[in-house]
Amino acid sequence: MYYQPVRFNLLPEVIKNLLIINGLFFFATFAFRNTFLTDLNQILGLYLPGSPEFKPYQLVTHMFMHGNFGHIFFNMFALWMFGTSLENFWGGRRFLTYYLLTGLGAAALHLGVNYWEMLKLESVLRQAGFDANSLSMLRLGEVDPRLASGVPRDLIQQYYMKFNIPTVGASGAVFGVLLAFGMMFPNQLIFIYFLFPIKAKYFVMIYGALELINGLSNDPSSNIAHFAHLGGMLFGFILIKYWQNKSNPYNY
Repeated sequence: MYYQPVRFNLLPEVIKNLLIINGLFFFATFAFRNTFLTDLNQILGLYLPGSPEFKPYQLVTHMFMHGNFGHIFFNMFALWMFGTSLENFWGGRRFLTYYLLTGLGAAALHLGVNYWEMLKLESVLRQAGFDANSLSMLRLGEVDPRLASGVPRDLIQQYYMKFNIPTVGASGAVFGVLLAFGMMFPNQLIFIYFLFPIKAKYFVMIYGALELINGLSNDPSSNIAHFAHLGGMLFGFILIKYWQNKSNPYNY
């Protein structure tokens, strides 16, 4: 079966609504913070399961939250830039399905990597004398000074942050869109800084490699969820291949 591309629309319906929804959530974050002294990022952002702040709905809501203007601007610009051709080709329903599933896949990989890193930190803390109760208190920000004296402060801080710093942003789903653009339109030229042309397939491979290198470097000072980006690309690849094998809908 082959999907005939529909008439090209510069701002297709699903992308338009995603831009509006993300914008509304972004402005609501400022409104709630200034009016009600409530940070929506702490309510709707994604926490590690095991955190007292974790709620299942955060798996979806975190995709519509952003930390600052630069964060939302570049995510939404990339969504429009790469997603427009995909929605015009696939249609709105398939594009929205792809967007949401890659966002969930990105969250799954991000949480899995975070959980594995947390277990490594917990192993070190247990060897230093922390038991289940003291670890539970540490997640709440309380630590026994006698135990803390034998452990590097940055390890204690990293463990605390694993449970108390939420992940926000549409980047995982946007990276899934980027991957799909590279697969669907591999020879389409992308102009880096509007000057330097590169084929989409090479751009995606280079970007993915950089994300993998940055993710493996495991810089604790970085606030970028590199494995969420990779998760979006990985689940996007799996989903496209599944659709391709199931119904052969694409003409390569």
